[in-house]
Amino acid sequence: MITIYHNPRCKKSREGLAILEASGNEFEIVKYLEEVPSKEEISSILNKLNISPMDLVRTQEKIWKENFKGKSLSDAEVIDAILEYPKLIERPIVINGDKAVIGRPPEDIKRIL
Repeated sequence: MITIYHNPRCKKSREGLAILEASGNEFEIVKYLEEVPSKEEISSILNKLNISPMDLVRTQEKIWKENFKGKSLSDAEVIDAILEYPKLIERPIVINGDKAVIGRPPEDIKRIL
């Protein structure tokens, strides 16, 4: 099953959702601001993306700048920040089996369909 971690207020996330809808594949939507992923889910997503926790963070978000910018954080501390402030998660994230991609640009989603 394909999963999209989606924020309906984000233009790129909406574009990614449209790509999935047009693909004809079945998928599930996780509105991650309402259904915050667990620490285990975040770790699984990071493994599938093959990136570090810091690469999943939207560093231009006000929350990041006010609370974390300039601090030296361990991977575990970055994950804790993501869990506390899910708005920091890059979006959209699409997972298809053991493959995953951050849909920036949204067309990247097509690589894993």
